[in-house]
Amino acid sequence: MVTVEQLAQDELQQLLAVLPERITQKLREQEELDDLLEVILDLGRLPEARFSHGDVLLGEDPVSREDLQYVVSGIGSFGDDNRAGMERTLHRISAIRNRSGSVVGITCRVGRAVFGTIKIIEDLAYGGQNILLLGRPGVGKTTMLREVARVLADEARKRVIIVDTSNEIAGDGDIPHPAIGHSRRMQVPTPTEQHGVMIEAVENHMPQVIIIDEMGTTQEAAAARTIAERGVQLVATAHGNTLDNLIMNPTLSDLVGGVQTVTLGDQEARFRGTQKTVLERKAPPTFDVVVEIRDWDEVLVHEDVAQVVDQWLRGYPVEPEVRRMDAEGNVSRTAASRPSEVGQTPWSGNDVRGRRGRKRSQDGGTEYDRYPPETFRDEPDANGSAGRRLDARIFLFGVSRDKVEAALAEREATAEIVSELRRANLLLTTKNHYRRGSQLVRIAESNNVPVYVLRKNTVPQVSEFLTSIARDQGIDLAPPRRGSEEREEANADAMAAARAEVEDAARRVQEGEFSVQLGPQRPYIRRLQHMLAEEFNLASTSRGRDPQRGVLIYRP
Repeated sequence: MVTVEQLAQDELQQLLAVLPERITQKLREQEELDDLLEVILDLGRLPEARFSHGDVLLGEDPVSREDLQYVVSGIGSFGDDNRAGMERTLHRISAIRNRSGSVVGITCRVGRAVFGTIKIIEDLAYGGQNILLLGRPGVGKTTMLREVARVLADEARKRVIIVDTSNEIAGDGDIPHPAIGHSRRMQVPTPTEQHGVMIEAVENHMPQVIIIDEMGTTQEAAAARTIAERGVQLVATAHGNTLDNLIMNPTLSDLVGGVQTVTLGDQEARFRGTQKTVLERKAPPTFDVVVEIRDWDEVLVHEDVAQVVDQWLRGYPVEPEVRRMDAEGNVSRTAASRPSEVGQTPWSGNDVRGRRGRKRSQDGGTEYDRYPPETFRDEPDANGSAGRRLDARIFLFGVSRDKVEAALAEREATAEIVSELRRANLLLTTKNHYRRGSQLVRIAESNNVPVYVLRKNTVPQVSEFLTSIARDQGIDLAPPRRGSEEREEANADAMAAARAEVEDAARRVQEGEFSVQLGPQRPYIRRLQHMLAEEFNLASTSRGRDPQRGVLIYRP
């Protein structure tokens, strides 16, 4: 039985056989020939071999037209994409032509079947999810794609069809390379017809899985969506290095749902706390998972692409899962921080929107996003108590968030403040705002959302409100402390000082400093400072451990 190593050696010898003898001889003298990646032949230049460790010149005689013609005659004709192959091998020969169409350069890329590369994402492949592979040229996208096809066909026993545009996945010739296992291969006459062959594969051959390499046109993106909507698993590669590249690519962004500019009404913009013109995802993404291939043994996995794209469009940090594979084939995972659950898009059936989450910082403390979090004080307090959680999603109208947070801290309770009325189960306002008969109040009452009215926007008034809803829920809150009015005045002074500190730091950064570290503050004052930094179009993060935890403001 022929081993993988023997097969690779035989195929390498086939490639060497089509090269000019003097170049082949120089290659055979190389000690690490098994590590050969490409052979470069450019007219009038010295021939060159590229290895993973560097480049090597092959002789002292420049490449002639006769050398190029010798290679072309040995491999046959090139397709419309200026690519050719060698029958039953994975090598790819690419031509560079001058303006008259003559070949003036050739790139001979060595193709090898590498088994085991799928292990780092095998759970995703076996799970039936649509997977999109991204990465720079030569990082191993096609190699991983070929291995996915073999494993799903041979081990998962699925009906797999490969749409092979340049014969790079399954090799040249009518008989596909054994590296794809029992997968079936459909060749594409020209790259412009790839989208048509994709649809033909679904309509004629009833596949369970379709494998596609190098998706790069709008037609192919549309065909991929059609295939996914028919319940066929898609595994593909696309042009792009990272998910950011894909989202901003007008041709291929449809693969992850597409991007559109939406103009919000005044009320909706106020609900969301954003400007009126925002970017939103147009549709559900074609692919469930995006995998960024950094190297042979390291990938970044973006699961739940719909949520990740929404998060990215709203300016939240995107933190994928990092997977690494060691020499023994063991895969280690560094779990991504819990993503912020941004609102669902207009076509979603469920109009209840998730809340933003928190993330754990490297120093073990709790770090909030640059945007004000809608869940707060759910970490243990100084006495180790986790607090009393109230079943309340509060929309504030005319009531200061800081007053509510101070009252919750005083009563050792937690609740959720929401930025959209549609998510609230109660509205908290003041007498003055209620008397004005605001449209917000009318909308809340018409939707049976309870409206609680405070006499004044003060901490003691909010504390009485918390007592009322806690009593209705059968929860006993910590008693209010004495001197609340004095503490409220002190809090106002502290917040004014914190605001002045942010303004001074913003001025210093705008004048040339890269970052400014602010003094230690309590959590809700830090969140106020994050919001202020955003108003100055600056980035911010929290550093250190309580009680020495403070905000760092820096240029984004």
